Amino acid sequence: MPISQVPFAGISNPVDFRNIVINGDMQIAQRSTSVASLTTGGYRTLDRWYFDINSFGTWTMSQSTDTPTGEGFANSLKVDCTTADASPAAGDYLQLIQIFEGQNLQYLKKGTANALPLTASFWVKSTKTGTFIAEFFDNDNNRSISKSYTVSVSNTWEKKTITIPGDTSGAFGNDNGASFYLIIWLAAGTDFTSGTLNTSWGSRVNTNTAVGQVNIADSTSNDFLITGVQLEAGEQASGFEFMPIDVNLLRCQRYFQFIGGVNNAEIANGVSTSTIVSEFLIRYMTTMRTAPTFTQSTLAATDNVTYDLTVTSINTGDFCIYSGRVFLNHNATATQFRPASLKPTATSSTAGITLSSEL
Repeated sequence: MPISQVPFAGISNPVDFRNIVINGDMQIAQRSTSVASLTTGGYRTLDRWYFDINSFGTWTMSQSTDTPTGEGFANSLKVDCTTADASPAAGDYLQLIQIFEGQNLQYLKKGTANALPLTASFWVKSTKTGTFIAEFFDNDNNRSISKSYTVSVSNTWEKKTITIPGDTSGAFGNDNGASFYLIIWLAAGTDFTSGTLNTSWGSRVNTNTAVGQVNIADSTSNDFLITGVQLEAGEQASGFEFMPIDVNLLRCQRYFQFIGGVNNAEIANGVSTSTIVSEFLIRYMTTMRTAPTFTQSTLAATDNVTYDLTVTSINTGDFCIYSGRVFLNHNATATQFRPASLKPTATSSTAGITLSSEL
């Protein structure tokens, strides 16, 4: 049977990449499955989800197995308050953000008379009930629109759907830059809540972005979980677009890659260019968004004669979106011009190399 005739076996929503969000089912966590004592922003656990905070308590962010029953999800993103802040300063904020490249959004026709509406849908579970804000921010043109949704029952999974109109002003740049933000507000100071909620597209004004947002940082009993995040063109929410995990991982690896994790397993091959320096070519899992930033932990090399040439320093050069070179200075004498291997010296989630080209 030709592949075009293979039935979808009852699946009503085969993959067609209509979901703009990457890793909306929270399956991929290359960095870590849990990080505690968070007081500053960054990509911490689940891929593509930026934890954004300014002086708003202390948090643990984790990949949870708590999910809505019978919906097909295996994981959720969880933030748990470990130090409360019931009296935030005016400029304090707490958010979960996903950022999108403009070149992936050209079909939305933003900035034209034919601009398409967008619909966001997701499942949330929060100890804190009340009004929450989702903001859609056009970074290229400093335009935004915010919509509220209500968490009605404490510690209960609820599905939320939000539709926004197309924006006829301001086109997204057709490039790999940070054009569009989906912002899930969790708490906000008065700098972001003292105006009138901007429920129509317009120039972004901070005071109008999160009006009415509850403070989930006001008690250490509070946590917030989210999964099944989908953002798609149109005025109706379709069923969540589940992707094979290898496809999901590959999409995440455009922005971040971890290579390693297993003791003595080769992660790159190269040559000993001198008795104390080895050079390695790093081939990426997929094309990255930009030339990545390289970091390493717990590495050693072998020139196939001398083993465990402990790293004393590493230099990088000629990094592009496809591959890069690393120069490893080691503590023992190698044989010049012999083939060499780069390897972790431990089995752990941090032993290896990381490549980051995050937005």
